Amino acid sequence: MEIRPVHSEADYKAALKEISRLMESDPELGTPDGDRLDVLATLVQAYEARHYPIDQPDPVEAIKFRMEQGGLAPKDLEPMIGKRNRVYEVLNRKRSLTLPMIWKLHKELGIPAESLIRPSVHVVE
Repeated sequence: MEIRPVHSEADYKAALKEISRLMESDPELGTPDGDRLDVLATLVQAYEARHYPIDQPDPVEAIKFRMEQGGLAPKDLEPMIGKRNRVYEVLNRKRSLTLPMIWKLHKELGIPAESLIRPSVHVVE
């Protein structure tokens, strides 16, 4: 089993092709093909993290995404943010999140705190 580091885009594409081939056979963990798939996936993941980083979403976008995922309405955010007008101010970027709001959103909805503490894009205060 010769596995090489993923240094270039060509190495990356070759690793993805091999991963695809291995995924089709659905190898068992602990088998040579299963181990090969595991190692290649780890190498590709490290390459992607270095070359294609994904930024954390804006706080409002993170909240809206969680609302969409959970089928939540603005009234469902009231226990975490405050009265309905305050919820709409946050969702419309007219008010920033406070630390207590961030904590409640993180605890109640599982939104990563890293996303909630980022400065929101275009907050008009």
